[in-house]
Amino acid sequence: MVTVQQVNTESKSEVKRFIKIHFDLYRNCPQWVPPLLIDCEVQLNKKKHPFYEHSDADFFIAEKDGKDAGRIAILENRHFNQYHKTKNAQFYLFDSVDDQEVAEALFAKAFEWSRERNLDTVVGPKGFSSFDGYGIQVEGFENRQVMNMMNYNYSYYPKLVEHLGFEKEVDFISCYLGSSFHLPERVHRIAERIQARGTLKVIQFNTKKELKQYAQRIGKLYNDTFINNWEYYPLTEREIKYVLDTILLIADPKLIKLILDGEKVVGFLFGFPDLSAAMQRAKGRLLPFGIFDIMTEGARTEWISLNGAGVLPEYQGKGGNALLYVEMENTLRNYHFKHADLTQVAETARNMRSDLINVGGKPYKNHRVYKKFIG
Repeated sequence: MVTVQQVNTESKSEVKRFIKIHFDLYRNCPQWVPPLLIDCEVQLNKKKHPFYEHSDADFFIAEKDGKDAGRIAILENRHFNQYHKTKNAQFYLFDSVDDQEVAEALFAKAFEWSRERNLDTVVGPKGFSSFDGYGIQVEGFENRQVMNMMNYNYSYYPKLVEHLGFEKEVDFISCYLGSSFHLPERVHRIAERIQARGTLKVIQFNTKKELKQYAQRIGKLYNDTFINNWEYYPLTEREIKYVLDTILLIADPKLIKLILDGEKVVGFLFGFPDLSAAMQRAKGRLLPFGIFDIMTEGARTEWISLNGAGVLPEYQGKGGNALLYVEMENTLRNYHFKHADLTQVAETARNMRSDLINVGGKPYKNHRVYKKFIG
């Protein structure tokens, strides 16, 4: 028999129990990268996470035969629904043993929660912001997760949700780029033409202090860039600060590229050293040694994640993306990276998907966002 109970997010022991389900389920999985426990706790903290300033979420645990067997979060992102004129609920943090009964019990509670709020469609996995990673992985299970910029799950997860009537909403493809980092000559020619015109230029950073001076402008750029994307809704100032503060913790300033038209920031490309190996060793804990190991992993890792690229809609198709990628290629010559992950681009973002293929990226992971109409 399966029972489901709601997590009291004011209770530290219940919050830890919810988080522990995920850690127990994947403890022996070599592809899994443990999230930081402190980040997990903030997601359930309705007084700290900026998502709760405009929206709501609840969390549930499934127990079978006296043991915790699964969990789920169900969210109402009111800003997204207002922007898109939808009545969606979002499921997230779904984990389960390979047991359809457990999955059905968890989603039954999620559906009940959604209907109580007059929501008619459940979509997910989809988290507290566009930076949480999307979807259930459906391809590329043999590859290690890249930090927490995307989700990892066992191969039976798609079966569990599809059996419940969920259908594909959108796929997020990640591409692999090998050690050469040599862009096609055509891309270089485009970048050379843009540089010759002198209208667009790429700004480089050497220190985090320099980068912080552009933080607010980067946040505004994000809100103005992705207005046509499937997942977009305008982030609040607090949400932008929360994301940028997180990015600045792990950022190598030399791997952050911005395009300027005069003094106006019109495009960006973010690169991050992949700290996954150190995060696996830390097992979610920063203390006593985890934080030092994680912060020094950037000098050891052979992987880089190119996660976050965009150009303002009115500047798309004018060669800005080529300029960004060529500048990143030049920078990477001074690094020891052998592998690049071009992380999670929605199939609906056709221009960016085309760019990834043009620079030599080969699709190697696929994460699928599902939806189900519940009436």
